[in-house]
Amino acid sequence: MDYGSIKELIKIINSSDLTNFEMEFDGVSLKMSKEGNGTPKTSTTKEIKAVEASKLEYISESKTEQVIEEPEVKGGTYVNSPIVGTFYTSAGSDKPAYVKVGDKVKKGDVLCIIEAMKIMNEIQSEIDGEVAEVLVSNEQMVEYGQKLFRIK
Repeated sequence: MDYGSIKELIKIINSSDLTNFEMEFDGVSLKMSKEGNGTPKTSTTKEIKAVEASKLEYISESKTEQVIEEPEVKGGTYVNSPIVGTFYTSAGSDKPAYVKVGDKVKKGDVLCIIEAMKIMNEIQSEIDGEVAEVLVSNEQMVEYGQKLFRIK
């Protein structure tokens, strides 16, 4: 985590209702808390603790909420995006979606289109199965390797 990222976090926490914030990432522990005047007090340490680095813990005065960034591991095979681009569920706004949850698919069936540099790339299923989850929304930007579908 670089200085710019820490500075951005301070701005976000300062403008929020949170009074305390703790985060551990790559062995760096970051703790911020607001005092009575709303000014954040920040400290960082180079400690590795037992808490997993992928967890963020938000602490407010009355409740604690944990957010885990990693998705729950579920059965099935994930179809990942082979490119960066815009995800489309169908060939056009007036056309039905290629697949939806519950649909049976076969190897080679088109699941979606990803537009990259004005080229429409059809993403095909590599296995036979049933669409268990669609993990992105229509017209959403996707990254290389991002999970798009779960097929079981």
